[in-house]
This record gives sequence, C-alpha cells and structure tokens, in this order.
Amino acid sequence: MKKRSSSYFISLPRNAKRIVALYFDALLIAMATWFSFFLRIGEMPRGGYELLVPTLVAIALALPVFVRFGLYRAIFRYNGWPAIISITKAVALYGVVYFCIFTLYGVAQVPRTIGILQPLMVLLMVASSRILVQQWLTETPRWLNNDDSQPGVLIYGAGSAGRQLASAIMDSRGMRIIGFLDDNRSIVRGTVNGLPVHAGADIGRLVERYTISDVLLAMPSCSRSRRAEIVALLKTYGLRVQTLPAVLDIARGKVSISELHDVEIEDLLGRIPIAPDEALMRKNIDGKVVLVTGAGGSIGQEICRQIIQYDPLTLLLLDSSEFALYSIHQELEHRIRQTDSSINLVPLIASVRDRGRIDDIVSYYQPATIFHAAAYKHVPLVEFNIAEGILNNTFGTLNVAEVALEHGVSNFVLISTDKAVRPTNVMGATKRAAENILQALAARHSKTCFSMVRFGNVLGSSGSVVPLFRSQIVAGGPITLTHEEMTRYFMTIPEAAQLVIQAGAMATGGDVFVLDMGDPVRIYDLACNMISLSGLTLCDEKNLGGDIQIHVTGLRPGEKLYEELLIGGNPQLSSHPRIMRANEGYIEEPQLRLLLNELKDRLLAGELQAAKQILMQIVPEFTSTTEITVYERTARVR
Repeated sequence: MKKRSSSYFISLPRNAKRIVALYFDALLIAMATWFSFFLRIGEMPRGGYELLVPTLVAIALALPVFVRFGLYRAIFRYNGWPAIISITKAVALYGVVYFCIFTLYGVAQVPRTIGILQPLMVLLMVASSRILVQQWLTETPRWLNNDDSQPGVLIYGAGSAGRQLASAIMDSRGMRIIGFLDDNRSIVRGTVNGLPVHAGADIGRLVERYTISDVLLAMPSCSRSRRAEIVALLKTYGLRVQTLPAVLDIARGKVSISELHDVEIEDLLGRIPIAPDEALMRKNIDGKVVLVTGAGGSIGQEICRQIIQYDPLTLLLLDSSEFALYSIHQELEHRIRQTDSSINLVPLIASVRDRGRIDDIVSYYQPATIFHAAAYKHVPLVEFNIAEGILNNTFGTLNVAEVALEHGVSNFVLISTDKAVRPTNVMGATKRAAENILQALAARHSKTCFSMVRFGNVLGSSGSVVPLFRSQIVAGGPITLTHEEMTRYFMTIPEAAQLVIQAGAMATGGDVFVLDMGDPVRIYDLACNMISLSGLTLCDEKNLGGDIQIHVTGLRPGEKLYEELLIGGNPQLSSHPRIMRANEGYIEEPQLRLLLNELKDRLLAGELQAAKQILMQIVPEFTSTTEITVYERTARVR
C-alpha cells in the first residue's frame, strides 16, 4: 500500500505536486501557530480572534516567501541538506517580519512571545515534513541501504568529492556503501554523512568482513604517485578501482555515478602537469599567423588545440593525409564556434617534401611561427622504408626550414624525439639529422629563430604502446611485448604540446630543448598494470588460470631497450622547471650541405646502402645492424 501511494504521488503532474505542497505547508503553519499558543498558555487554545489573526498573517507572509526561495521547485524525493538550508533561510526572513508584527509592535490579545515561538515551530515542522516525505517517497532511508544483493563499495576520500559521490550513490540506490577510506588521521574512526571513515590500511579487514567489489577513488587532487600507491594496494585484494574525473570536470556540474570511470593508466603514469606560463604560451601565438605541419598527427593535433586557446589571427593546418586534416579541422571549427572566436582556420593539403608547395603557402600566408611536427615516427616502418623516412623527416625539415628563412618567419620549432639520441634506427637518425640542419642554419643566420624540442613517448599517440595494449586486452590477449626489460619515458599529449609551445617561446636560436619526462617506465610493468586496471588477471607461471598472457616477441629492427634524452652531458636549466637546454654538437653548414647533397644523390640513384652510410656520417652516433630489404635495394626515388 505504501509503495502504491508513493508511486501515485510521484506520478502526479509537477504543478499538482506544488499545489499539494502549498496546501500542506499552509496546514503546517496553522498547526505551528496553534502549538505555539499551547506552549505559551499551557492549555488547548479555544480559537477565536487571538488565534485566527496570527494564523492568517503567518500563512499570508510565509507562503510567498517560500515560493520566492524556490521551496516548491525542489524534487522532494531528492531533498537533502541544500533543501533544509533553503527552508532555514526562508523561515528566517519570514520570522523577522512575524517577530516585528507580533513581538515588537504587538497585536491585541496575542501574546508577544508568539512572534518568537511560532517561526521556530514553522521551521521545525516544515523541515521535518521534507525529510519525512523524502523518506516516504524513497521507501527506505538512503543511509540504511543494506541490501546484501547489491555490490558493496568503499569510497577512498571523505572530502567534498567523496561526500558528493556518496550522495549520488545513495540517490541511485545501485550500490551499497560500506563506508569511506581516508588518509587523514583526524577523521578516521569518525563518521561522514552517517558513514564510517576507515584508514586505508584497514582495507584487508574490511574485505574479509564485507562483500566488497569496488573501491571508488574520490581524490581528484591526489598526486599521480599517491594514486599509483593506492591502486597498487587495492590490486592485491582483487578489487575493481574506479575514479572520478579531474577537479575542473567536477566543477562543470554535479558529481554523478555516470562520471565514474575505470582508473586509466594515464592516471598513474607521469607527473602532475605544471600549469602553463600564460606569457610564454601567448608570445609566439597571440594575434599572429601560425603554421603547424603534421597537424593531423597526434602531437600536431594537440598543438593546434592548445594554439586556438591563445588567440592566433590565423591557424594554418598542414598535412598530407586528407582524412587526418579533415578530422582536426572539423574539431577545431566546432571549438571555435562554441567560444565565438574569430580565429581563421585554413586546412592545407601538402607534403613537406614538396618544396614548391611549401614555398607557395609560406609566401602567401606569411606565418610568424611554424611548429614542424610532420614526420614518419614508427620505428619498424621507417626501418623498412629508408628512402621515404629520409626524404620526409630530414629533407622535409630542410625544405620547411629554408622556406621559413627565405620568407622571414620569426620562429621555427621542430618537434623531435628521444630516439634522436644515439639512434639505433633510421627514424631516430633522420630526426637527429633534422636537428643538425636547424643547428647549422641557426649558427649562420639570425633572421629566423630555430629551435627544437626533444621528448619521449606520449600517452595515447598513434605510436604509443598504450592504445595497442588496450586493444589487445579487449581482444582477450595476448599482449605482445618485445622485451621484458624495455623501458620508456612517458608524458601526456596535452602536457607535451604545452611544453613544446613554451620552449619555442624561450628560444634564442639553435636551442635544443629537452623536456623533463620524469622516471622511465618498465613496459612489462605497464602491461601488468593495464591488465589489472581492466579488472583482469595476468596469466603466467604463478597464475595459470589468469585472463591475459604476455608474449615476449623479441626486439624489432632498430629498437633498443632504453631511450635517452641527451647526447652530451651537463644540460642547462631554463626558466621553466620542466624544460632544459642540451649542449649538443653539430656539423657546420658548408660540410653538412655537401653530405646532404651526396645523400640525396645516393637516394635518387637507389643506392640505399650507400645512403645509409652517409646518414651515419651526418649522425656519427647512429649505429644499425638492419639489413636493406630487396624492395629497398631496387627502389628509385623520383
């Protein structure tokens, strides 16, 4: 019967519910007045003028105030502390007026204390009615949801985000909250929102006592290192770990269960990014024409996303891939429309190998800044396509750099890689040769400020292992790993793009910037973490019944176990804590020109082994044991 009556009320039209609530509050106000008289005179009031006047005045004053404070816009079954606070404010305002009429001014035959007692009774009755109605409509108190058939969860973090998350879960009634975990010793053993707060170290005891399936991380400001420690602890108990979005995402709207997501590997790797320096971000962008080559690639796309936040006059998007260019152009146009910006976007299909096309673009649009991100970056692919890699990465950079110099481009920033340091593959060697070209040009010409920024892997890029491992886990495994001891540096794409822009703004000419990538990550550990975060287990000799295997396939051509960021030693600090200057030697322009000309002649003649030997002269640190394929030996470059 209770369920049927509450369901009937819930199904009423919104306006009908408001009318019912108004009549109900009018009745409560009348009862509050009657009860105030009872408290004052000590006997049942008989009615009459002395009771009728304060009752009618109370209803006439209170209901408009309640309407003004939005008490009838609230959804009663979701009433909580915010509704109680609104009621308190509304009654306080009403009480001041009522007090002035019946206590300060006075009305014949009405005791003056009624002006004090009656508003207190109204507050007590109206607030109590909201709580009781909320409990009636939800059938059981939210904090007494002990249905053992529902999954038990713990919330790690009893702060603001944790309390909001607990409230959202209680409303949804889809989980059974056991309590909070928190590192703050001052609140451990206490209660928050009626739920007990336990220390993080108590997780083992709680798992044994309760049926716990999930732990929800409600610590949006927690450092990645601490989050990694917490996840590592929870993993030992086979718990599924989910997390809330970042603080800024929470600020955009109320926390809800739909905002929970599984802990991603990005939540655990790297460092907390430092807020970008606004002056450096704007220096080479604000009010200027900016060209990004390779705008459709992972890094190029993110550089473009960052650039449009700093008001360029025109952003030129250059890429040889029609689909990639179309995708980023559509995305940026949508963002610009949302912000009512006047930025002019120009999509340009072109290859950096086409010197004439690049010259036409630069001479026509006159960019002040060029971010050169166009490159072939997949090590094994370039290893089997040597000519294409050299022509695109090395001679493509030469084309864009010389055109920039000829047309007086103010700033030129090359996006480089840690694989350019003592390279063991052609891709790394072509990028180091590209760095050498800019260093040589900067030493003899001052019209354009050339600089290059060198960093390691970025999470989620097309060449990163993270999306590869994700797809392999979804497919049921196995995860393929080239070597158990392989390590790599990692950084998020947005942080890398921001640091590239800031480094370019600090350049004085010929600078080789190196980004602080933090500590290297063992790829085997990365794979294990991703398996665990997916709610699965590793299948190995210790756990033959596990879900996902890891197969070690051996190093690929040109691949090395450890990447480096510096060729020489003694990097210099810059004004930015995450950006350093490297002291790297280079071949001066006259000699470099001779080697580049000879390299191109060998490519045109199809003499790829000879071309590779010349590349080793340009990059003396380059060592390679990869054989030239039959196809490459017979290739001709046109």
